[in-house]
Amino acid sequence: MSDTTARPPHDVEVNRAYVLFILVVVYTFNFIDRQIVGILAVPIKADLGLSDTQLGLMGGLAFALFYTGLGIPVAMLADRFSRTWIMTAALTIWSAMTAASGLATNFWQLFAARLGVGVGEAGGVAPAYSLITDYFPPDQRARALSVYSFGIPIGSAIGIVFGGIIASLINWRYAFFIVGLAGIVLAPIFRLTIKEPPRGRFDRERAIQAAPRLKEILSTLLHKPSFWLLSFGASFSSMMGYGVFFWLPSFFVRSYDLTLLNASLFYGAVLLIGGLAGIWAGGWLGDRFGHKNHAQYAKIPAFAFLISIPFYVLAILSPTLTVTFFVLLVPTALGLVWLGPVISAIQHVVRPDMRATASAIFLFINNLIGIGLGTYAIGALSDALATQFGDDSLRYSILAGTGFYIIASIFFFQAARWLKKDWEK
Repeated sequence: MSDTTARPPHDVEVNRAYVLFILVVVYTFNFIDRQIVGILAVPIKADLGLSDTQLGLMGGLAFALFYTGLGIPVAMLADRFSRTWIMTAALTIWSAMTAASGLATNFWQLFAARLGVGVGEAGGVAPAYSLITDYFPPDQRARALSVYSFGIPIGSAIGIVFGGIIASLINWRYAFFIVGLAGIVLAPIFRLTIKEPPRGRFDRERAIQAAPRLKEILSTLLHKPSFWLLSFGASFSSMMGYGVFFWLPSFFVRSYDLTLLNASLFYGAVLLIGGLAGIWAGGWLGDRFGHKNHAQYAKIPAFAFLISIPFYVLAILSPTLTVTFFVLLVPTALGLVWLGPVISAIQHVVRPDMRATASAIFLFINNLIGIGLGTYAIGALSDALATQFGDDSLRYSILAGTGFYIIASIFFFQAARWLKKDWEK
């Protein structure tokens, strides 16, 4: 279905709150299916006899390969056809492959199932970014995109807690079965209740009828230094972010002798409280200061990353679990401040008819490096340090990962110099 048949703006206004709510629900399932492996890594490792390096590959590269590779062609379709249909198909595919993960009996079968999850999720995020920019005016987009990003901590927390409960009470395989089937049930509800809005309805120049070719989009982006600096900055921050999301539950089990269930409840609470606070703060700060001074969309997350590092060091090295909990809330929040401002900035450096594809290129860079390398790097370093530190090897590999935040900050400070010039007028 083409976007030329989109409904009048008034109908879009009436459904705005519901649309954002259901998009958050879908994104929550996206991250449940993506992050549930983090808490299930403990029983999966014991059941299938895997190393930390294999777990890192399965949790990162297996998902990232097709997730990043298919994201751009799927987003180009989203710039031409119905974004809601594409997201419905994506939700169905990744949910089915999550359920299939529960059938794996060895590393390669699980690796293949996670590849399938990545295939589905390739169509889940970039089209949603584009939809949100057509439901909310420019001065509200950072907050709207932040609310959408609530799906990250909510989904991660639910995935970790739910996975821990099911794995403890029944079996890790049933955690995959249940969340996968729930996503399949959600897919038709999403399709039947979400309307396709006109593209660029809040922008001064509406999108042209013929969507641009990839060559034209890349040519536009090549003249936007801020896009590439934001993309690589986000990717280095995601190496730490995704790596921590995946490995902290195992860290709590190994270094603090928590049971799998207690580790899931502990880290689920940290993610939910810290994550929601940080994402909302980033969106509010982005709209408050970035709308008039575009450089703030990059400077705000850059400062947040730098401030988070000493808190991570204190939390990870603390011998007291109570201190770890409260201190860890701070860097968890600061590490997610970037989402609203940066994603909003990405939408504004291109025309409306390029947004889904530009978002997919951004996600390609961010996730190929962030997901593909972050989880693996921390896991491989943990294996390398195991002979020296034993079960505490994860503690020091996670601490080493904070260096990625320093690199991310450098990229963002450089991006701040170009945003005013690159902003699409």
